[in-house]
Amino acid sequence: MATALSTTCFLSWRNHHQVNIQPSPLQNGVQRASADSVSKGSCLTNEESQRCSTLSLVNRRAVLASGVCLLGFPGESFAVVKQGLLAGRIPGLSEPDENGWRTYRRPDDKSGGHGVGWSPIIPYAFRVPEEWEEVPVSIADLGGTEIDLRFANSKQGRLFVVVAPVLRFADNLGDDATIEKIGPPEKVINAFGPEMIGDNVEGKVLSSDVAEHDGRTYYQFELEPPHIFITATAAGNRLYLFGVTGSGLQWKRHYNDLKKIAESFRVV
Repeated sequence: MATALSTTCFLSWRNHHQVNIQPSPLQNGVQRASADSVSKGSCLTNEESQRCSTLSLVNRRAVLASGVCLLGFPGESFAVVKQGLLAGRIPGLSEPDENGWRTYRRPDDKSGGHGVGWSPIIPYAFRVPEEWEEVPVSIADLGGTEIDLRFANSKQGRLFVVVAPVLRFADNLGDDATIEKIGPPEKVINAFGPEMIGDNVEGKVLSSDVAEHDGRTYYQFELEPPHIFITATAAGNRLYLFGVTGSGLQWKRHYNDLKKIAESFRVV
């Protein structure tokens, strides 16, 4: 049973700091750089390979800082493929229900540990209309290894899931983090919103909700521009960010369905 705890509009209110969130790379004034400035072909030794990987990560963050966000590029063509054809992926979609909606649950055996020494990712789930399909995520994705999943429908919109170690934001949350420990809604969206949209969120947050499902708290935001719903929660030693977005026309035609997708996100 879902219980809505509060609904607020962002006007102006002061932060009540609960943890000292470390600035994300987007907020460190990283200089712009070309994502092509590092050639993997030049990494011939283990030491050089490590150095190349580090530089690639820096460049990826720099590209994000220069305005390329996790939403993707305007007008980009998503290579949507059927679940059974995704190399290295395990299908996680249910059959459609009576209303034509399917439930995606992250398979327990899906790879993606996000760093040596990290525990397995606690599965998450959400619901999408039948026509939505998974979009392959590669190591070359500008969102980097923290992008765990992408889904899209060319007529309705797209979504993505970010799963990030909480140690990237604070060093005192332990292995049982909650979104409340990370901070109140305003603090969370101000800290992580720019990484989701590639820009400052000031003046763009239309609404903020706090909901509870099975004892876990979720922060739900609507931003404009760009049109996007963001759901945030935490579990284990990771922060989960769920973004659902679309073009202006998609937002107008499919607003209710996009909102329903965003509100369906659960860590299970």
